[in-house]
Amino acid sequence: MTTRVSEHVRVVLAPNPGPMSLEGTNTYLLGADDRLVVVDPGPDMLEHVDAVAGAGRVELILITHHHADHTEASAALHARTGAPVRAADAAFCHGGEPLVDGEIVEAGGAAIRVLATPGHTADSVSFVVDGEDVVLTGDTVLGRGTTVLIHGDGSLADYLDSLDRLSALGSVRGLPGHGSVLPDLAATCAGLRAHRLERLEQVRAAAAKLGSSASVASVTDAVYGHTDPAVRFAAEESVATQLEYLRVHG
Repeated sequence: MTTRVSEHVRVVLAPNPGPMSLEGTNTYLLGADDRLVVVDPGPDMLEHVDAVAGAGRVELILITHHHADHTEASAALHARTGAPVRAADAAFCHGGEPLVDGEIVEAGGAAIRVLATPGHTADSVSFVVDGEDVVLTGDTVLGRGTTVLIHGDGSLADYLDSLDRLSALGSVRGLPGHGSVLPDLAATCAGLRAHRLERLEQVRAAAAKLGSSASVASVTDAVYGHTDPAVRFAAEESVATQLEYLRVHG
């Protein structure tokens, strides 16, 4: 399903709904039909690749972060269109150079600024589209709920800094990797920051109460006791990341 977000931005919803991907991965098309930039090709599912490749002439493929539900179709789309793939992590580039924070990418008739927004993963970036009043946030900011911070890859300190960087862009619309358009990205980021700090205090209190018996599992039980079993692993990843933050920052 393809939906127009603005004059030069469309979104193709991938058919991969689930507890972590919500309705599915949002693959964005920037530009006009004769010159397109694809952001996050999504899963390698034939019907999705067909929809994206058939939307127009693909000039460039950009990646917000390395998770498979965003990158899996990169190789297939690159092979079909010849368009280079660029990501912050060189391992996910095909025929293109790694993205650099602050870089202006000019393609598809658009100027796209790369904004490093690590936290969910170390390589997470967002894209600020010049003249469109929109920011593509990948999984740094979702259409609803909170993103998981992958322990050993993500970082709470980085995530809080990234929320501040996105908030500084003002009341622009956020185009998330999953879920619906966010009408006021700054307000959403403020709410997410407050929620993260509240959770951090809950984790701190639980760890203190448990004392020497505190573990990722026991703290998760205390703080996220009613979590759906399907996303329990995500709660444990976030707890591990928060405990690491507390070890470093006190």
